[in-house]
Amino acid sequence: MPLMPKRVKYRKVQRGSRAGIATSNTGLALGDYGLKTLDRAWITNVQIEACRVSINRSLKRRGKLWIRIFPDKPVSKKPIEVRMGSGKGNPEFWVAVVLPGTMLFELTGVPESQAREALRLAADKLGVRTVMITRAAKV
Repeated sequence: MPLMPKRVKYRKVQRGSRAGIATSNTGLALGDYGLKTLDRAWITNVQIEACRVSINRSLKRRGKLWIRIFPDKPVSKKPIEVRMGSGKGNPEFWVAVVLPGTMLFELTGVPESQAREALRLAADKLGVRTVMITRAAKV
């Protein structure tokens, strides 16, 4: 079952602006390790699911994973070899709009080396530059 909203107010949306940097969802809120993006992009529901699967397989069902982004923007496409005009195409897939500094995934309950490897595998599934964040050690 792919990630997508149960229902939306409007079937089709405009492309929108991706300018600026993230102001919310930028720090660790739930886990001890996180994957943060350095680029702006549209991350599709298929990419998010591929990351989820790779992280869970790497951790062998140990630890806990949080997905901090959700694909709530429909992207429409026209069929190939269709003439210009005749309206906007049908929604084909869903994306999450990601700005620099957005936290994508968070992990807890595993050693740092294992978390680093799991998040590296997930980052390889995305088309954006990312950095791993760790929670400051409690003194």
